[in-house]
Amino acid sequence: MGMKKVKRRKERNKIIDFGTEMARRISDNDVTGFAAQLSYFFLLSLFPMLIFLFTLLPYTPLTQQDIFHLIKDFAPAETYTMIKRTISGIMDNRSSGLLSVGVIATLWAASKGMNSLMKSLNRAYDVEEKRSFIVSRGLSILLTIAMIFVFILALLLPVFGKQLGLFIFSYLGFSGEFLKIWSVIRWVLTPVILFLVFLAVYYLAPSVKVRFATAVPGSIFASIGWIVVSLGFSFYVSNFGNYTAMYGSIGTIIVLMLWFYFSAIIIMIGGEINSYFTDIQGRYNE
Repeated sequence: MGMKKVKRRKERNKIIDFGTEMARRISDNDVTGFAAQLSYFFLLSLFPMLIFLFTLLPYTPLTQQDIFHLIKDFAPAETYTMIKRTISGIMDNRSSGLLSVGVIATLWAASKGMNSLMKSLNRAYDVEEKRSFIVSRGLSILLTIAMIFVFILALLLPVFGKQLGLFIFSYLGFSGEFLKIWSVIRWVLTPVILFLVFLAVYYLAPSVKVRFATAVPGSIFASIGWIVVSLGFSFYVSNFGNYTAMYGSIGTIIVLMLWFYFSAIIIMIGGEINSYFTDIQGRYNE
């Protein structure tokens, strides 16, 4: 019994030490202040990234509504309505030729958010950007493209995964059972895909060599944390926070900025967690 108590005490002390260290890092690196800057660049990047994503739709079996449904699952209702209205207006009033010519400029604008995220992760690791401007910006563009393709994959998997599953299970005579299983699988797919996105960003974005294993804890935290915060904030805005009544027509923009702000905090804390485990790994190897 005595050994078990000692073991539990050590585990409790580790948790307390971890929480204390994370609080210090969040304060020292001004995570909340940097998240406000990051949310601004996310806002600037949102519509260019969505426009670029919509230019790719003719080459996929997806429709605009598929993209909007994905946004609707996590974004507050007011924000979703504003995004849908704005993007629909842009796509209806611009020719496909203009969109094709403007892809490079659009992609460059969309990468601003990723570029800002790379800087924030450098802050978490307490390093300066060592890569040249061309390499750094090129990497931000590549990560943006990769993220967009992952989002397309996230939309394709449920559609074709369900069709494939129904075909196999109906052949075996268990189509009804598959639909019950699919309702669970559908919700598991989203955090898994988000985890892979965050893992790639945390591994490649910082201007420091990151071990694959030390990028996992922050990726798990960010993927689960972002879903919880997004759904929680969406529920709050829909049921309690009437920003339109308080701020008028700009209330929707404020809701969008707050969503980006909370998302940025989650992502930056994930980077701080990875930085913590990187330091622990470094001390262990010394």
